[in-house]
Amino acid sequence: MNQPSTKIVLLVEDEPHVLALLSDYLVGEGYRVLEASNAAEAFEILASKPQLDLLVSDFRLPGNISGVMIAEPALKLRPDLKVIFISGYPIEIYESGSAIARSAPVLAKPFALDTLRGQIQELLAS
Repeated sequence: MNQPSTKIVLLVEDEPHVLALLSDYLVGEGYRVLEASNAAEAFEILASKPQLDLLVSDFRLPGNISGVMIAEPALKLRPDLKVIFISGYPIEIYESGSAIARSAPVLAKPFALDTLRGQIQELLAS
């Protein structure tokens, strides 16, 4: 286990086993993880938590909501928030036309957990 971190990650993923796997991994890496399985939960967390360092969001979520639709208002509330998208269909993220979709890292599922860790470390160091 790595050194404890004060970094807080909002993890948005609608597949329960993927959410649990990623959450457990990130906790093991020393991050504090807030879990959301849909957009409503994500927006509730965004509205109530004063400090978030990173948003890791699946792109396709229930109710025709995308990770981009969560990230854009989140960045308006928290301009320093870092964002990573994860998706089985990464091309859809780029095709969304969103500025955040062009600048945020995108990890195509399935991805190695070490790849996620490296991307998070790189983003949070900047």
